[in-house]
Amino acid sequence: MGVRRAVVAAVSAATVFSLPFVLPSSAAGSAAPAASTDATPAPSGPRPPAEQPVAEGSGGAVSSVNPYASQAGIDVLEHGGNAVDAAVATAAALGVVEPYSAGVGGGGYMVYYDAAAHRVRTIDGRETAPARMRSDSFIDPSTKKPIPFDEAVNSGLSVGVPGTPATWQKALHDWGTVPLARALKPATRIADEGFIVDHQFRAQTEMNEDRFRKFRSTSDLFLPGGELPAVGSRFRNPGLARTYRELARDGVGALYHGDLGRDVVRTVQKPPMADGADPVRPGLMEEADLARYGALGQAPTRTTYRGLDVYGMAPSSSGGTTVGEALNILENYHLSSSDRVQALHHYLEAARIAFADRNRWVGDPAYSDVPTKELLSKDFAKDRSCLIRPDATLTSPVAPADPRKPGSACAKGTGSKEAYEGPSTTHLVASDRWGNVVSYTLTIEQTGGSAITVPGRGFLLNNELTDFNFTPVTPGAPDPNLPGPGKRPRSSMSPTIVLKDGKPFIAVGSPGGATIITTVLQTLVNRIDLGMTLPQAVAAPRISQRNTTKTEAEPAFLDSPERTALERLGQHFVLAPSTFTPSPEIGAVAALEFRPDGRTQAVAEPERRDGGSAMVLHPTR
Repeated sequence: MGVRRAVVAAVSAATVFSLPFVLPSSAAGSAAPAASTDATPAPSGPRPPAEQPVAEGSGGAVSSVNPYASQAGIDVLEHGGNAVDAAVATAAALGVVEPYSAGVGGGGYMVYYDAAAHRVRTIDGRETAPARMRSDSFIDPSTKKPIPFDEAVNSGLSVGVPGTPATWQKALHDWGTVPLARALKPATRIADEGFIVDHQFRAQTEMNEDRFRKFRSTSDLFLPGGELPAVGSRFRNPGLARTYRELARDGVGALYHGDLGRDVVRTVQKPPMADGADPVRPGLMEEADLARYGALGQAPTRTTYRGLDVYGMAPSSSGGTTVGEALNILENYHLSSSDRVQALHHYLEAARIAFADRNRWVGDPAYSDVPTKELLSKDFAKDRSCLIRPDATLTSPVAPADPRKPGSACAKGTGSKEAYEGPSTTHLVASDRWGNVVSYTLTIEQTGGSAITVPGRGFLLNNELTDFNFTPVTPGAPDPNLPGPGKRPRSSMSPTIVLKDGKPFIAVGSPGGATIITTVLQTLVNRIDLGMTLPQAVAAPRISQRNTTKTEAEPAFLDSPERTALERLGQHFVLAPSTFTPSPEIGAVAALEFRPDGRTQAVAEPERRDGGSAMVLHPTR
């Protein structure tokens, strides 16, 4: 039993609570006291919902990394909301209980299946660079070299204009049935009444303790009384409750045109340093940058795989093109559980090749000519598959090919190294009784974001601009992911919806930085090609190849016979890092599968990140 699960069992005796769909009675706009933790859970506060990695039933479903958040979404469904309403409520709750991964200060991507229109639509809610950002903003003018990465992360310079509130508003306006004020009510109550601290929250706080202590507002919030929050204590965030009430009352204009936005800009320009801490670089954001921000409705990426339609997120995300290209390459081969080693070998090689092309070509399409259609061409994938041999492994970094130039796919050469991308993100999926489906990934970049909390507001600011390449990664070639004014940094977020015969079959996504792409890809291969059930596909050991000399692997895979067999083919493995999570893990999937009999199977991680939370509105008994 994981530590979070043990805490849930001890505190709640496996009792599921339902958050009343009403706004707490505290006065809107009142002064926000500091966060607090209680040594023992207060009887008046909500108990943790029961946690389970798999649930089946009807009426709608939600899966996320946290039971409080999944329950918030289910509560909205129970009161007549649709999948979009539930997704926004779940995301807002994640901002309370998973504040180091997502929240008001970040951005993300939403993929939505509209059952009435039989269409897939998306929202690009990625953060943007301020107007004053230049291609050399991360270059030290005195040395002409990139500034140290940690120095960039822990600074106002790394903070992009947040896109999450605009995403919520656009999704609810275009596809939802409730106003933002109503969707925020469950999360507001959790922030007010608190949640039970689990091992994951404590461990992530400890991992960031040194960074958090540098900023007065962050230390006051997440290290109350100067101490790490204790497992089993209740953590309250009245500042975030105040922020949610302001958004509920004034709409997202509070951020993009109002007092909340002014607080954000002030914090970015002059980070609130703790006494004795060395100052960090100020940011470039101004109020006009917030006023210019817009969440973008755009067409999804689409490819087919084994007769299924696979929809994903188009650039500025690289998720849809890279997952799609890899699937297109794999479609040229027969993958089967009867030869699992060859299936995994081809999966690794397809990912290696797709990442080579991703690193060269994908960026913000408003600033670069991104060949999205060509990257997803079946002909291009067939040409690229000529590199794969069943008895040998490619040498990384593999060179990219030009999808607009036939005959370039098998050209020899050396590619670029993978650029860094922070691994902390969160993902949720939701469905409703009408057949609508949401796959939504949101983030503040790495665990704890920039480590800067907006004073009195209860949320961390992102460090998303460090997803830009500080210098060109391919010498002599234009780099589509250099910083620029108003530009969106490339992302690997890969919210995905798969249709079968025109109807939803699978909705899937994951956190994990660049490993998001391989996590989604491997989960699909496990389910579609290797005959696993969706829970088995999610739980299976993961390996992540991103055009690097060695493939990151989880401990369970390193102990498997497949490792030895793949090493005979020239594959090389290394233990996945645990820099930003307490354990060496890859991803944390949340997924749904839609059965022919009308039931929905909701699936979350059984162990990774202490286990996730899958719920359905009407469980099958």
